[in-house]
Amino acid sequence: MTREDFNFLFHTHFEEVRKYVFYRSGDEELATDIAQDTFMRLWEKRDDIRLETVKGLLLKMATDLYITRYHKEKRAFNFFNTFVPREDALTPEDQLNYEELKKAYEEALKSMPEKQRVVFLMNRVDELKYREIAEQLGLSVKAIEKRMSLALEHLKQQLKDKVSHIVLLILTSCLFRRFKN
Repeated sequence: MTREDFNFLFHTHFEEVRKYVFYRSGDEELATDIAQDTFMRLWEKRDDIRLETVKGLLLKMATDLYITRYHKEKRAFNFFNTFVPREDALTPEDQLNYEELKKAYEEALKSMPEKQRVVFLMNRVDELKYREIAEQLGLSVKAIEKRMSLALEHLKQQLKDKVSHIVLLILTSCLFRRFKN
């Protein structure tokens, strides 16, 4: 694939790939990021690409990237929900930071719209699959995916500043202790 071929494919299919991811995620920023990553992967694999099957390949790559990102977020939330720090391993400052983050998470859940919160908790706490949630709520799987996407975006926005602030404090504290010893 030449640079001209790639440019043509990018200008022809970028918006279509972006919309495809947006319809799945409900997040424009995420859709744009994944579409860009998809074309970066296409460029990296340019020597193995057949131009006649590129459209299907682009959508497959975008789907794979979206699913990978979703699973990464799910693991992060599962860790946070199941992580219980050992009392003896935390300094009072670490304990305070952890409690502050936990409180911010609970507040973010409370401020989440009810429909999104219900789906989020059914999935994360009850560990139900989207299909099972859809059956219980009498909705389509797509509606559940949309609500979950909105719930994750809500948490991301609500915790964005808090998480970065606390992570910075914890890292600083750990580094200070390491250099002190």
